[in-house]
Amino acid sequence: MNDWKFFALGSAFFAALTAVFAKVGVAQINSNFATFIRTLLISVLVAVIMTYRQEWASPSSIDRKTWIFLILSALATGLSWLCYYRALQIGAVSKVAPVDKMSLALTIILSVIFLGEKLDIKTLLATTLIFSGTLILVL
Repeated sequence: MNDWKFFALGSAFFAALTAVFAKVGVAQINSNFATFIRTLLISVLVAVIMTYRQEWASPSSIDRKTWIFLILSALATGLSWLCYYRALQIGAVSKVAPVDKMSLALTIILSVIFLGEKLDIKTLLATTLIFSGTLILVL
């Protein structure tokens, strides 16, 4: 199945599990070390999937622009995970996860600014509701 909605729902479901599992996982260890362990395990999982699906490619086949944006994405992901695990360690998952998911609204705004995507009234309303709902939860 190649429908983006299937994978997007899978992403949401597994992200929800991530928050709950991570809260328990960081309870007894340093949050940065927990992030390191998580990163190693994700790397192994993706390597196994790529091997099974025969998707390995030569790094030299990747152009410079792609490398730059993959590196920037990796840095953003790493910083996000480090912040997320620390927040989970010291805060309630029912508060931390919604603030983290505010990234949805921020992504919409950044996609308009940097990618030139169009913002219709429905998306603007939804983005406003996400921000408003998050503020209600955390204030």
